[in-house]
Amino acid sequence: MCTIHQIFLKIFGPMANLPRSRIFVFKFELGIKMEIIKALKWRYATKRFDPKRKVSSEKISIIKEAFNLSPSSYGLQPIRLVIVENQELKYQLMQYGMGQKQIATASHVLVLCVETVIDEQYVRDHFEREKNIRDTPDEILAPYRTYLIRHFEEKDTDFTKQWALNQAYLALGTLLTVCALEEIDACPIEGFEPQKYDEILQLKEKNLQSVLVLPIGYRAEDDIFSDFKKVRKPLDDSILEF
Repeated sequence: MCTIHQIFLKIFGPMANLPRSRIFVFKFELGIKMEIIKALKWRYATKRFDPKRKVSSEKISIIKEAFNLSPSSYGLQPIRLVIVENQELKYQLMQYGMGQKQIATASHVLVLCVETVIDEQYVRDHFEREKNIRDTPDEILAPYRTYLIRHFEEKDTDFTKQWALNQAYLALGTLLTVCALEEIDACPIEGFEPQKYDEILQLKEKNLQSVLVLPIGYRAEDDIFSDFKKVRKPLDDSILEF
């Protein structure tokens, strides 16, 4: 009969002779990597949510933190997240989301928005946060702050909106991954009427525009799409390595 160490040696070869602490770290990291891939294979664009199942407040807190920790260009975070749980509001949003029922039956509807005003004050506010959090001297921040203020002053509205939209897609990727890891189903939606969403959620008064919609919740048992195999390119057709 083989000992545990002998079995481990057969599986991992020379790595099994590493100190126990290193082996534990390796097994932990391997497990995390496997869990991430498993979660990404598990997720899909959910077509039918179970309206009776709700995402807990604890998991909503995780989603909030994940959104706020999402990367953004220059670290300026020109995006906001609106979380809709109110059922009447969800029905209204569904009407202007091409009638997609996921919007009404989801536990929550996440609406990703972009800031419409990226001006000098917005940039200055960001650097004030950096000073307060990192205690960075103003003389170090001043050149970069001046550069960013001038940079956005020179850009037109269309450029700034597209730049902010790019950051929203980064956040969407973060949210989809975190939802998968938390076993929360989601369905990213681009097909909706932003102007109507802005009116319903009163976003214009907050200098915001809706750009993406993400209903979240738990898949219905009769959603046949949950059992479909993923259709993806072979890795060799998707990845270029040099």
